[in-house]
Amino acid sequence: MRYEGSLYRPPSEAYSLIVQATIGCTHNKCTFCSMYKDKRFRVRSTDEIIEDFQIGRERYKYVKRIFIADGDALAIKAEELIKILSFIKEKFPECERVGIYGSPKAILSKTNEELEKLKSLGLGIIYLGVESGSEKILKSINKGVTREEMVKAGKKVVESGIELSITLISGIGGKIDSHEHAIESAKIINEINPAYVGLLTLIIEEGTPLYGDVQNGKFTLLSPREVLLETKKMVENLNVDNCVFRSNHASNYVALKGTLSQDKDLILFQIEEGLQIANLEEKDLFRRL
Repeated sequence: MRYEGSLYRPPSEAYSLIVQATIGCTHNKCTFCSMYKDKRFRVRSTDEIIEDFQIGRERYKYVKRIFIADGDALAIKAEELIKILSFIKEKFPECERVGIYGSPKAILSKTNEELEKLKSLGLGIIYLGVESGSEKILKSINKGVTREEMVKAGKKVVESGIELSITLISGIGGKIDSHEHAIESAKIINEINPAYVGLLTLIIEEGTPLYGDVQNGKFTLLSPREVLLETKKMVENLNVDNCVFRSNHASNYVALKGTLSQDKDLILFQIEEGLQIANLEEKDLFRRL
């Protein structure tokens, strides 16, 4: 396959055939993000994209899932996405699901009819980086959209029948806004009611604006225990049904998984177990000091 620069995909797309339809990210200005910094956003020609899918067809006999990269590939014009998905549907009849990253602006640029058409051609899931439900935090991390736009975009995907997977980031509000992040993130999840919620933990990457804020004391990172307390507060305030909740990324301190709301108590129990371990580790550290 032909790839340019670093390649990123959601954890659930680990075994998918990945083709870059776009290079980079349309926004690429979030203060915490180091992805796609080696690229300037552009859309590859539809002919090139289809050529890559043809290469994939010739190389792999069975393709269960396909992921259309890079960041915000949903920004491609609907008529071109229709051509791409039509080719996939014809050449990969065994494919069960096509996934794609979509920003709020890209989602809102598509009509309801266009989203429904994309669904009919096999687009099964859109990944949306929400990061936080707090208007204040979205502004501070330079997300480029308002909370209202985020909710509107999320609901639009859900109403189209395409599964929506949203990600949020534990600790993205720092110590000062941890409580607001937990409460407002629970609220936005409840409002959107996505099929999947993925919870990552903030990792500061050198070279990002947020890294500079940590170095000069403008932003204070949460301890593992504080991250778990923030997560507990968020989960306690969730009120959704048939939503798969995952916090089992490599960045997370404790692996959490379940389906809300039926597994809410189990998830909270898992958090409590993590808190007990964190408390013991803190006490041990204090004794060694």
